[in-house]
Amino acid sequence: MPGTLRVGIDVGGTFTDLAAAESWSGRTVTRKVASTPREPHRAVVDAITTILADYEATPPVELLAHSTTIATNALLGQLNLELPRVVLVTTEGFRDVIEIGRQNRSELYNLFVQRPRQLVARADRLTVRERVDFQGNVLQALEEKDVEHLCEELRERNPAAVAICLLHSYANDAHERHLAKAVAQALPGVRVTTSSQVDPQYREYERCSTTVVNAVLAPIVEDYLERLTAALGAAGIHAPLYVMRSDGGLASKGILTRPAALIESGPASGAMAAAALGRRIGIARLLSFDMGGTTAKAGAIVDGVAQVVGEFEAAGATHSGRAIKGSGYPVRFPFVDLAEVSAGGGTIAWLDDAGSLRVGPLSAGADPGPACYGRSAQPTVTDANVVLGRLNQKGLLGGTFPIEAAAARAAVERLALVLGLSLETTAAGIIRLIDHAMARVLRIVTVERGLDPREFAMVAFGGAGPLHACAVADELGITRIVVPQHPGLFCANGLLDADLHTDDIHAVLQSTGEMDYAGLQRWFERSEQRARASLFEQGVQPETIAFRRQYDARYRGQSFELTVDHGDCAESIAQRFHDAHRSRYGYDVPGEVVELVNARSTGVGCLPARDANRLPPFDRTERHENKRRLWLDGSFRNVPVLQRDALEGGTRIEGPAIVEEYDCTTYLAPQWSLRADRGVLLLEKAAE
Repeated sequence: MPGTLRVGIDVGGTFTDLAAAESWSGRTVTRKVASTPREPHRAVVDAITTILADYEATPPVELLAHSTTIATNALLGQLNLELPRVVLVTTEGFRDVIEIGRQNRSELYNLFVQRPRQLVARADRLTVRERVDFQGNVLQALEEKDVEHLCEELRERNPAAVAICLLHSYANDAHERHLAKAVAQALPGVRVTTSSQVDPQYREYERCSTTVVNAVLAPIVEDYLERLTAALGAAGIHAPLYVMRSDGGLASKGILTRPAALIESGPASGAMAAAALGRRIGIARLLSFDMGGTTAKAGAIVDGVAQVVGEFEAAGATHSGRAIKGSGYPVRFPFVDLAEVSAGGGTIAWLDDAGSLRVGPLSAGADPGPACYGRSAQPTVTDANVVLGRLNQKGLLGGTFPIEAAAARAAVERLALVLGLSLETTAAGIIRLIDHAMARVLRIVTVERGLDPREFAMVAFGGAGPLHACAVADELGITRIVVPQHPGLFCANGLLDADLHTDDIHAVLQSTGEMDYAGLQRWFERSEQRARASLFEQGVQPETIAFRRQYDARYRGQSFELTVDHGDCAESIAQRFHDAHRSRYGYDVPGEVVELVNARSTGVGCLPARDANRLPPFDRTERHENKRRLWLDGSFRNVPVLQRDALEGGTRIEGPAIVEEYDCTTYLAPQWSLRADRGVLLLEKAAE
């Protein structure tokens, strides 16, 4: 067996998904196993060893790409462990900045609203006498006796990590570097994070929060990756390990220095997989629509690039897909711009006090799961789909996962009796409500970002995405849908083609009329030299390395920035900002001063590519039926049921119809047609 395996593994809270590409055949082998939340590395190793056991001669693993929710779960308190003790070191008089924050309330009219729990106890916030101004001038030097006293206090507390965030260190980090060196010598083995290392930007609270979150996650992420590496080695797997970052790029295990960059690791992989698919099939403007068992996520891909933002509130709450300011921990790292709503196959339908039908936000999860799993009586979205005939009544996963259709009908019937409606009308109402909720998150990443959703095609994936895609697209005026191969395992498969990223940031705080253009050019060049060396060390192909230069800019006096591309002169940069402001907000102010807040440098490099010209075949599935009774427009109709592995290239089908495969079901609604092409299903809405 001449060849190797390239493995992508996406670890979620419920399931761990694996996709392994065979270099010698182009085939992609997939596997879905239960996650092990207390020891998440176990599911990763079990999935790989199970795949390898299927081969007579075990092929070597050349690359392991991994996305994980461990950082998010730790901040949410879902890993059954205590967060490590962290000590914050800051400038005298500023120890409470991390707790005061911005004074924005996540619930404006709730007098008893609770702020997020503090990650650093007040007794563990230490200060030193020093002062640097916003231009980097030293107003009060750091004295050695204060450094020695600080180290003594740290020894008494014996923290797992130390976060150092001094005032205006983005402009001059000499004091932070001196403290970090002294602490590392005084407390060997303790992880030290400096704000100038992880977030060299102005705005004290956000920089301090980012530094603290990074310090809190450092021991957890480092321990997880070390245990994972050791377990893989014990299983005879010594492949390079790459981790998906929140900005959609891979990084080698050296990500340990910035573990906060992993917070949105899992969701980012789906958006990047959608972008890669769009580039392969020649569609530049895409909306990623990922609907699983608990949540639905949406993101925008413009000109083949997933949209990225520079700040995120980790472990924060959302409302109708929008992040609620003040409910989480601000983290200033690049993140793929995603909107998320509690809408999945396990989302529970219920009646409120007024007797109105509601769906979500609570979910039945995988345990006990929907009523049709046989372990619950609560009606869910999946049960509604069973009642309407959209899901196979005999079983899922190729018939290996049995479905109790009678239990699904009984659960929905209890709601129908109270509402005074028929069973099917109630089920259809549940579906309409959840479809409307998911359409809202797609509006957030398009209309609210100044984009027209009608100009985009939708990539539908996740275990339930293709089942609801037509209705969601109809609500937004989208006329094209792409369903990839193995949509239920799309995130894991997307890891196999992800690029490596580096990012660097430099505080500018100058207007375009005052900017030192030549000095910024030199900074970009130095940053790119460092990035090139880092990417080369991580194994990228040198000829694939590319860079992007950008600025965070604003009109003077504004509180928030827009990111624009670098220009060949100060005037062109200002014009780019005017154009971006007009595109986002509908107007610009040409005579207003444009201020540059930060300069950003992003490096991208590709690992040796797998054979993208050989499309992986489908897993063969057992055929249960050719026709099924489907609820449409107030009555049941017989519609064709097709197996995806039997669809030949160029095959065209008119809706309504059902297309089944091992890990997903696609519902083709009336007035929609389907065509199998280049390994994907292309759904198109008929012109009216």
